[in-house]
Amino acid sequence: MVSTEEITQAESQEENVAVEQIEEQQPVEQVEETEEVAEPTEEEKAQLEDLEAQRTVLNSDAEKHKQRRDELNAQTKEWKAKRDALNVQVRELVDEAGKARETRNQYNQKVRDAKVVRDEWNTKVSEIRAKINELRPEKKEDSNEVSLGQMKKDLERMEFQQQTTSMSPDKEKALVKAISDLAKQIREKEKVEEGDETIKDLVAQLREAKAKAEEAHRAVAEAAEQAQSAHDNMLTLYQKADAIRKEADAAQAKFVECKQAADEEHRLHIEQIKSVHEISKSADGIKNKKTAAKKKRADAQSKQEAKEIFDKFKAGEKLSTEDLMLLQKSGYL
Repeated sequence: MVSTEEITQAESQEENVAVEQIEEQQPVEQVEETEEVAEPTEEEKAQLEDLEAQRTVLNSDAEKHKQRRDELNAQTKEWKAKRDALNVQVRELVDEAGKARETRNQYNQKVRDAKVVRDEWNTKVSEIRAKINELRPEKKEDSNEVSLGQMKKDLERMEFQQQTTSMSPDKEKALVKAISDLAKQIREKEKVEEGDETIKDLVAQLREAKAKAEEAHRAVAEAAEQAQSAHDNMLTLYQKADAIRKEADAAQAKFVECKQAADEEHRLHIEQIKSVHEISKSADGIKNKKTAAKKKRADAQSKQEAKEIFDKFKAGEKLSTEDLMLLQKSGYL
């Protein structure tokens, strides 16, 4: 059975062995004396003040460029919206003008078709009239009386004039009345001169042919009027589209101008921000000299405290948990 005295001696021996092992594993470092770190010099203080002043100015300039950039970006959006809206109007007007052109072309085709029909009936009128003149016996006319043939020639000339010549409303009205009066005279004279059924039948055909020719001529005039109206509408629409297109081009120019100016303001803003960062680095470099020196002095003090605690440990003094943590942190454990 082991006595109390033997246990005490064994614990003392184990403690001495532990101390020896610690001394072998972690030789005690000699703490060098640390010189007192000086505060920033007057020159360094002046540099810091100058850097701070520069940073203030640069920050202010950067903010101005940012505000101006945002304003220009807002203007760019406005000009873009205006340009797009104007281009929509241009496209709509061009589409309408295209439809008007199609309408004009359709009526021009109707004019051509109606002219063909009119010319066919006019040709038939001439043919029938020629047959009537061949069948009607020649009559001696009084010197003061106009022959039926001459009257019909005059009527044909006047009808052709009315169909092909542009004139004022008053003149056209007078010509139409003269044609009506002469046609009436011709009908009355024909009643006197018509003697057989053949001539009567030709005269009926002539009247029908003349009616058809007049109907075709009216169709020509109406289609021509519609074609001219569609043509005028087309020109008006194209003129409006051209005017609005100029406005759209001007808006596009302002859009590009504002966009380029905004990009330049953004570039200047970024440039100022970079300059601010460079100045901050320079200022931090000066400030960090003092911080590094303080840290070095604090580390030296920690090592000195650890050495003193380790000396106590070797002397057999009881250590606290904080003391043990400090020894471990300093590398003694």
